[in-house]
Amino acid sequence: MDALQVIGDTPFDMVISDVRMPQMDGFELCRRIKENRETSLLPVVLVTALGRKEDRVRGIENGCDDFFTKPFDRLELQARISSLGRLKRYNEDLEHAEEVLKALAYSVEARDVTTGDHCQRLVEMGTLFANYLELDQKDIEGISKAGILHDIGKISVPDAVLLKPGPLNDEEWEIMKAHPVKGEALLKPLRTVQKVLPIVRHHHERWDGRGYPDGLAEEEIPFCARVMALIDVYDALRIKRPYKPALSHQEASKIIIGGAGQHFDPELVKAFTAVESGFAEIHDRRKRTKGGKN
Repeated sequence: MDALQVIGDTPFDMVISDVRMPQMDGFELCRRIKENRETSLLPVVLVTALGRKEDRVRGIENGCDDFFTKPFDRLELQARISSLGRLKRYNEDLEHAEEVLKALAYSVEARDVTTGDHCQRLVEMGTLFANYLELDQKDIEGISKAGILHDIGKISVPDAVLLKPGPLNDEEWEIMKAHPVKGEALLKPLRTVQKVLPIVRHHHERWDGRGYPDGLAEEEIPFCARVMALIDVYDALRIKRPYKPALSHQEASKIIIGGAGQHFDPELVKAFTAVESGFAEIHDRRKRTKGGKN
């Protein structure tokens, strides 16, 4: 536990740990380091006299980045540590770039004060829904990131269109419909958000093929994009806009259920009915936090 405290408080470049230690072994130490958001990018090298294949597999399962069996060659250890150090710096650069994109996405949200805490609500509702659907961890993380990044392409939409207090004309609508493609292009160079790209591009597609930008229908639409489409519409219905009132949970839920097989994947609508009270709780709690502005 002392080691975890020191690692959390000190900006180390790497952890080299023996496997056999009192109280907590190296496998457990590695697992806890990798589960902590603040230390997950820290390379962990396990050193042991154990040479069994099962121990190496266990080390990998707990997230260790390299594994050395005693006795080891000092020069080889130094070379591999140097390589892991470079990899850590590369991952930190990628993480920094992702944080910049998230800040950009929040700046888009801030342009339209009527949406309130829209991105954070989608993060919470998306995580709730994805867990109920028993999606794997990568899909859960992708949906969570997409909650923030899904509308980042709106950075290219002029205020006169984005904030227009009424229906858009045909030309304005074409500008608005381009934002998923713009968002995908903006995120595409970043490796850490590749799972998010299909969600960003296709979260405005409809089950009946009448959505945009590609007019995909039914299972042509990536599954996680179908999930985002449903929670995004639910949240939009609950928000007051210049051209419409905020709907109650009951009113919004009725529209979601009525859209099964047309706007939304009917199986996802069935799942929605099982967790909709959680959606309402998240939305109402966030509304109270923001002083009732949405």
